[in-house]
Amino acid sequence: MATMYTCYGAIETHIFERLKEVSLTVFDIDGTLTDGGIYLGNEGEEFKRFYCKDGYGIASLVRCGLYCAVITGRSSQLVRRRCEDELKMQFVLQGVADKAPAVEKIQRELGLRPAQTAVMGDDLNDLPMMQPEALKVCPSDAHPYLKQSCDLTLHFKGGCGAARELCDLILMAHGLMTPEGCWA
Repeated sequence: MATMYTCYGAIETHIFERLKEVSLTVFDIDGTLTDGGIYLGNEGEEFKRFYCKDGYGIASLVRCGLYCAVITGRSSQLVRRRCEDELKMQFVLQGVADKAPAVEKIQRELGLRPAQTAVMGDDLNDLPMMQPEALKVCPSDAHPYLKQSCDLTLHFKGGCGAARELCDLILMAHGLMTPEGCWA
């Protein structure tokens, strides 16, 4: 299989070609944009750890005119704050039990085909949103069964650089960043 090299190492050429089509990137939250930990305080408060470099990658996609969405089964004000207010993600859907119809609704709203979508999740509950034609992506610490279903397993763990890696690869494929990591 033909490969090419990026700042993240080798990637199959056909995957890089598919990244060129991506206009919408959909992320899960827990275990994908966070390390999967949920921190609970004595007063009922909830905390999540977001990785700033992942955020920079997402904000870069948005600044370059690409669409980003988050679809999560849980609901929290801090997800809205981080994804909507800080990163300016265009779609933030929380409390979604069945993620597949949510992805399809966003695609219809934007007039996009599944092949123009990259979907990143880390666990079995993310499988339904990973359409056969979409580019299916997971962090290195994803559930083993999900890894078998994905087109691309990233080098980094969820909440620790995996989202940034995907964002950078999309930017590279679109010619907005060179494979060496410099802005074009």
